[in-house]
Amino acid sequence: MVRFVEQICVVTTVVDARRVADVLAAAAVAGRLAACAQVGGQVDSTYWWQAEIQTTAEWSVQFKTAPDRVDALVEQIRANHPYEVPEILVTRVESGNPDYAAWVHEQTRSA
Repeated sequence: MVRFVEQICVVTTVVDARRVADVLAAAAVAGRLAACAQVGGQVDSTYWWQAEIQTTAEWSVQFKTAPDRVDALVEQIRANHPYEVPEILVTRVESGNPDYAAWVHEQTRSA
């Protein structure tokens, strides 16, 4: 049975290098803007850019955070992202493991 929990958010982005993904993930967790960050394996993205279809190898990063930390996390990602127009998507999670949601909230507070 899925129980309603204190809301959390998942913020996602993609970058062009694994080391960049690792840096973004570590900075967000160290700054307590995210409770955790997961770097996903290489994916191939196809998209329009500068009036041409492009295909690029990218790495995804998923950040788990509390709603009141989203704005600061998005700003940190934007400030350190190598893309001119970075993909940064925010998804609100309304149900799931309440213990996990509580942990996310605890970890995004100052130590």
